[in-house]
Amino acid sequence: MTALRRPPDPAEEYLRALYEQLGGPLHGYALKLTGDPGRAEEVVQETLVRAWRRADLLDTDPAALRAWMFTVARNLVTDQWRAARARPRTVSDDAALDATVAPGDDALDQAVQRWTVAAALDRLSPEHRSVLVETYYEGRSVAEAAARLGIPQGTVKSRTYYALRALRLALEELGAAR
Repeated sequence: MTALRRPPDPAEEYLRALYEQLGGPLHGYALKLTGDPGRAEEVVQETLVRAWRRADLLDTDPAALRAWMFTVARNLVTDQWRAARARPRTVSDDAALDATVAPGDDALDQAVQRWTVAAALDRLSPEHRSVLVETYYEGRSVAEAAARLGIPQGTVKSRTYYALRALRLALEELGAAR
């Protein structure tokens, strides 16, 4: 008696062709987004599963299909990132035992860094200092900083650019940066 063969599944063949064509570029894109080869493989796998589930609905145009696949991958990475941010971070006992820095040393280092940055900020012009304080320390968007400072958004952007350059120079002069 001969073995029975299952007739080829068109969706399975379609998925195989998709993987051959887009698997490599999709993995590269996911790796760029995640920075982790394992997570990138998971993203590619889930993207292909979603394509397989929707094989009958997908556009056959190669450009549209590629765009859909990359969009799905990006959305999966975004969902993973959001889920990770929503969960509290856990610390293993091993990591806590391996900590070699004494609590006082870390606080001291942070205080020295704050003083150094404050000294460098004092060397900046008031315009540059105010735009850095609004955008970086207060966490305001360009539009919010512009409204608060009473200047155009483009001015906030250019002042931020030049202020960061001036801050870097001031930190170099203080010996805090290369």
